[in-house]
Amino acid sequence: MKDTQISTLLKKTFTYTILDKITVEIEVTANPYQLNLEELFTMAARINKKRSFLFVSKLLGKHLPIQPRKGLLTAALLAARYAESIRELNCQATEGLVRSFEKKETDFQSVPFIPKSVKPVVIGFAETATSLGHAFFDCFEEAEYFHTTREVIDYLTPCITFEEEHSHATSHRCYIPIDMIDNKREIILVDDEMTTGKTAINIIQSIHSQYPRKDYTIVSILDWRSEHNKQQFIQLERTLGININVVSLMSGMVKINEMGKLQQLEQQPDSYKEMKTSLEKVSLSAYFEKECAGTKNKISYIKETGRFGLDSKNNLVLHQKINNAASVLRQHRTGSKTLCLGTGEFMYIPMKLASEMGRDVFYQSTTRSPIYIQNIQGYGARHGIGFPNPEDWDVAHFVYNISPGEYDELFVFFEREVSAENLQPLVKQLENLQLKSIKIVFFSD
Repeated sequence: MKDTQISTLLKKTFTYTILDKITVEIEVTANPYQLNLEELFTMAARINKKRSFLFVSKLLGKHLPIQPRKGLLTAALLAARYAESIRELNCQATEGLVRSFEKKETDFQSVPFIPKSVKPVVIGFAETATSLGHAFFDCFEEAEYFHTTREVIDYLTPCITFEEEHSHATSHRCYIPIDMIDNKREIILVDDEMTTGKTAINIIQSIHSQYPRKDYTIVSILDWRSEHNKQQFIQLERTLGININVVSLMSGMVKINEMGKLQQLEQQPDSYKEMKTSLEKVSLSAYFEKECAGTKNKISYIKETGRFGLDSKNNLVLHQKINNAASVLRQHRTGSKTLCLGTGEFMYIPMKLASEMGRDVFYQSTTRSPIYIQNIQGYGARHGIGFPNPEDWDVAHFVYNISPGEYDELFVFFEREVSAENLQPLVKQLENLQLKSIKIVFFSD
């Protein structure tokens, strides 16, 4: 296995204490672009028996709001790292990407810079890395992309399935054309962070049992695998006769010490002041193409998300569609500070739209992950609301770190239209956040 991290700094150790119940000791062993660890993530406590802690990314726009172009830039920096360290390309974009990353605000937009001679199949992990994976794919002149999904579509048979044991929702499915995976091309797996690498091992084993090939690359912002975990990768290489490359922006070792039971924590709810909020619905279905109907929600999914596979030509068309749709959304803006909220796996298109909606627009997404909420400086989930997913009431969704009165308006993006009745629990929670207006945006109706 080729491990691509060559540190330019001495080893550094950082200690995080999570709600006086968990300590996390991090020894940074590789930081090729000398990034500030504090700008990459903070920590929170998960409500999960399998894993009690969570790295809360400041770059993904999942649990914390971000400037949307920072999310796109993060993926591009990972792509540059891949180009340099795996493909040994002279990546002239890297220096400018690092400078942009260090700025408080960036005007970055995705442009392909990895040449057509590199033609991988890129896979983003649901749900957290669907946007990171797609934005990474943006950087290739010729590639294909799809993301795994937790969605169950009864009349489609997934060509790959695998498990993510520590996750709140463990089963992943891949609904793509067989020829996208039935080939010998390099596969690049994109995730936000690796703690053990078990999820990556699971999908490599699943793919290789049906569609074997020689080269796999795992790309993540953070790589916290232990020496034991790294040996598991080496053993898998030997067993399957494959190469596994690993690319990250920061790597090191993590040691966890649990000092108390998190179940005993008392969560303090926010106090809300009643405020009249306007509600508006916006349809963008004219700009996007329907794919197939869902199982519970019978409205069709759209083709452009990556759930059903995209190539680079499709992606250029998608960018133009997003540009056109963003011009419509700009006309609906009424506030000076705006939050765009993706939903579940539907992250990339909302983030890309947010990046083209003007100044003072921030982005994040709903999540399935239940987290302990405590309004403490520096903690990763200071505020939070929960509600049944409007597209599937059997699944709980959450939004974190929106403090009351922080934004003037909120755009909520749903891939498929949902009924007013199903929206009501979410809208009721959002109305407590002292917003002047809420816009519900549908892409298929």
